[in-house]
Amino acid sequence: MDTTPTQVRDATAADAQACAAIYAPYVTDTSITFEYEPPTDQEMARRIADAQREHAWLVLEERGRVVGYAYGAPFRARAAYRWSCEVSVYLERGRRRTGAGRALYGALLPLLAERGMHTALAGMTLPNDASQGLHRALGFEPVGVLREIGHKNGAWRDVAWAQLPLAAHAPVHA
Repeated sequence: MDTTPTQVRDATAADAQACAAIYAPYVTDTSITFEYEPPTDQEMARRIADAQREHAWLVLEERGRVVGYAYGAPFRARAAYRWSCEVSVYLERGRRRTGAGRALYGALLPLLAERGMHTALAGMTLPNDASQGLHRALGFEPVGVLREIGHKNGAWRDVAWAQLPLAAHAPVHA
């Protein structure tokens, strides 16, 4: 039985370096993200601060070391989209199917609901069975695929979208 002490907590600027290190291989070695260059620690700190303003950015710590993160961000800039957010989760390599993504989303989704978000959306570059499986297990419903919407690593890539109503994750106030 694994008794590794873990905790999910709000990210701070001090977590930027760890988050950037987790994210970099996704940028350089996969088509999972459409960025071509890994963000610097300073850019990651800015992203954390931006997400914390109205949404959230959480990290998963294991024995005091950040091993994953998840965040909510604006879905679109126009005012009517204010209550919808895009969510993402990134884990250190080798942490798929360990419950880490579920733990991060388990904390993130209620927090976003508490902050007034109505709908969470997740975009997943295809193929990505692990991400699609995680989102499906958490109740996200597939809503469509954008065909050949991004070009990375020499090929056109599709992006599947799924959404989750956050009302079920809203805290109950007595």
